[in-house]
Amino acid sequence: MTRQKTKHRSMGNLVAALDVGSTKIACLIARVEAGGTIRIVGVGHQVSRGIRNGMIADMDAARGAIAHAVETAESMAGESILSVIAGISGQHLQSHTIGVEMAIGGREITDADAQRILSQGSASFEESGQERILHTIPVSYKLDGSTTVRDPRGMFAQMLAIDLHAITAANSAFRNLTTCIGHCHLDTDALCASPLAAGLSCLTDDEKELGCTVIDMGGGTTSFAMFLEDQPIHIECLPIGGSHVTSDIARGLATPIAHAERLKILYGSALPAAMDDGELIDVPQVGEENGETVNRVQRSLLNKIIQPRLEETLEMVRSHLDASGLSKTVGRQVVLTGGASQLPGVREMAKNILEKQVRLGRPIKLEGLPEALSGPAFATTTGLLVHLVRSIGDFPVSQGSSEPPSSLVGRAFGWLRENI
Repeated sequence: MTRQKTKHRSMGNLVAALDVGSTKIACLIARVEAGGTIRIVGVGHQVSRGIRNGMIADMDAARGAIAHAVETAESMAGESILSVIAGISGQHLQSHTIGVEMAIGGREITDADAQRILSQGSASFEESGQERILHTIPVSYKLDGSTTVRDPRGMFAQMLAIDLHAITAANSAFRNLTTCIGHCHLDTDALCASPLAAGLSCLTDDEKELGCTVIDMGGGTTSFAMFLEDQPIHIECLPIGGSHVTSDIARGLATPIAHAERLKILYGSALPAAMDDGELIDVPQVGEENGETVNRVQRSLLNKIIQPRLEETLEMVRSHLDASGLSKTVGRQVVLTGGASQLPGVREMAKNILEKQVRLGRPIKLEGLPEALSGPAFATTTGLLVHLVRSIGDFPVSQGSSEPPSSLVGRAFGWLRENI
């Protein structure tokens, strides 16, 4: 599929997000209205091709799927786009903590001081040829080594210190994704870590402030982001997801992948039920193209295949949460998102394995999102838009001019240019 680049940019505050996932590729086009309201005007989604465990595995196949999703969204919106913010996922995503101090000399801390210490913090992280910084996020500031503040400007101190959270991606994955998007005649305004986007889409302000972990259960990966005091403080991405459940079903029941996915959606559950033994389901057999030969198996057999893989996934998440050393710090609240989280029984299983309070997360900060796309499966896509246009005030976040752009979209693009 060939997508030609148009010669004009769309008028108005139009923004676009592209979620390149292992099972689906989704594009959302939105208009930013007065007051910062994000209203969806175009939607396109396509079965993923050429993506494995969140990363590009076949450039041509991925390009075709991306182009199709974008063209569908453009047709619905009646607008053409030239650039997108895209989500990036994969086990290569990593969190780093950076601490920097700067002498103030007892005077008032200015915008320039705050900007300078942020720049020093970013510069202190030495990027290797194998990784690239996606985000540098100020977590906390300290005055004279003791008093912790959120915004030091206007205060007096001898020394100003900052703790930064840096999120990095593998340089190869970064370049492969931006190159693939470029082959669709699109510029990449920014890349955003997918677990961060999922949290921005689904978490309430109180959850982000008090402490919460969002777990995004996608097709090829399961990732999580930990939030505290309104900031992401740690993210990780594990190479296991809903497509692994589908593969287990296909192998265990000797059925084609497409039928295994259908069986999982229609009849699957993470937890056994008493009635499962008495219910029979039809399972088409692999190699029987005409579909005339089917096996009838107990529904309990299907769920006995599903249950161990989901338990393994959540136990891996628990292990990594504990290893981060932050699990107790962010509290007991967990929000599940992603397509794999919609399977019946997943919430209850997560509650038992993680020993935390669990709810299912849905996008909560967009207007005009079709009902079919308002579930957990589209959390990352919608979160990319929230990340792009959310009001961040005039506080400097990284390198660059501290003078705020004149509009909300201008502030967002300015922030992204300085952070990505």
